[in-house]
Amino acid sequence: MNLEQQVRAEILEKVAQFYALRKDNQRFVPGKSKVHYAGRVYDEKEMQAMVDSVLDFWLTLGEKGKEFMDKFLSLMGMKYGVLVNSGSSANLVAVSALCSANLEHPLKVGDEVITTALTFPTTLNPILQNGLLPVFVDVEEGTYNLDASKLEEAISDKTRTIVLAHTLGNPAQMDVIMDLARRHNLYVVEDTCDALDSRYDGKLCGTFGDLSTYSFYAAHHISMGEGGAVLTNDINLHRQCLSIRDWGRACYCQTGETNPKGACSRRFEHKYEKLPYGYDHKYVYNNIGYNLKPLDIQCAMGIEQLKKLPSFTERRRKNFQALYEALKKYEEYFILPKSLPKAQPSWFALPLTVREQAPFSRREIVTFLEKNQIETRMLFAGNILKHPAYRNIKYRLAGTLEQTENVLQNTFFIGVFPGIDDAKLDYIIHIIDTFMSQR
Repeated sequence: MNLEQQVRAEILEKVAQFYALRKDNQRFVPGKSKVHYAGRVYDEKEMQAMVDSVLDFWLTLGEKGKEFMDKFLSLMGMKYGVLVNSGSSANLVAVSALCSANLEHPLKVGDEVITTALTFPTTLNPILQNGLLPVFVDVEEGTYNLDASKLEEAISDKTRTIVLAHTLGNPAQMDVIMDLARRHNLYVVEDTCDALDSRYDGKLCGTFGDLSTYSFYAAHHISMGEGGAVLTNDINLHRQCLSIRDWGRACYCQTGETNPKGACSRRFEHKYEKLPYGYDHKYVYNNIGYNLKPLDIQCAMGIEQLKKLPSFTERRRKNFQALYEALKKYEEYFILPKSLPKAQPSWFALPLTVREQAPFSRREIVTFLEKNQIETRMLFAGNILKHPAYRNIKYRLAGTLEQTENVLQNTFFIGVFPGIDDAKLDYIIHIIDTFMSQR
């Protein structure tokens, strides 16, 4: 071991010592400590990996990004992937790729995209940003997913795509959805940002459609702090995603590389219409793109987080089941979450809808929970069409949005993430029981 290696090893050992000291100071005090709905779960391995990456001082996306993506593709059983800086960017890249003129059958302005109004804004926004027309279908009670039984009647001769989310990690009815999509020659984009490691009929969510998107934000199933990905099995879609992430350039070599078998091996020998002969291939742009890359330091963290995913999923399921069992006695007042027979969720959170006959409102229970240091959240936008930014957008309704409206008025969720241990679970249950005993 040379001096540089020795100093590096000493630094990483100090990082482990620092983590141990910090961990010792984090003690849960019921009623005083915040019970978060989600958050970072890590140990010294992530901290050491990130510091090690900083010591390498590679400032953009590099070898750690490649290593993470190779491992992530292996986990998902997919062929191609593009890392981006967020799940929101992943959705933007995926939908924009379907609009690329480099596809044989690209989406065009005015084409219809079926989705739900119960959504997170950046699932819907790329549809609007690309000049497409959203067609809103209602969700199912209890699953909060696109109601597949209403899908066929929503399809028109202008419909080209379905964009769906597996809400809170609860898998949508993918066999029915994919059958309809194939019969009507529709693209399918799976927003899997809240559903990593969830399965439908034994198959991982995100592996059914043409494109799938993921988020590695601190609240999600694994974290890079910020980060996301787009996966596909279609090489041309992959190239458009890569191009759109990287400024729209035509080159699809990895960052910092020149593919000896690709166009970059003849960088100055190409002839493009309206460009001078020999114009540098690395500076030719064939998509309207962005700069949406993450950093290698984030990917270093992600590599360690991937190793923990099985235990994270196990804890999420355990927490969900414990809370569900504790809440069953209150089913008269809450619509409890449900999943389809073929679904194996890795739950992001536990949603609850206050029934009309309940002797309390959503506002009353969430206020009580928050007062007692238990975080709650609305189910994303509820009905996004009611929000100020979306009041004047163009869209089509396929039927009513009865269930979506009920979510807007009455639904909230509480956390099940791996940072909730048995003591926090017991506290959540105690506080809910206390609230219910006063009603």
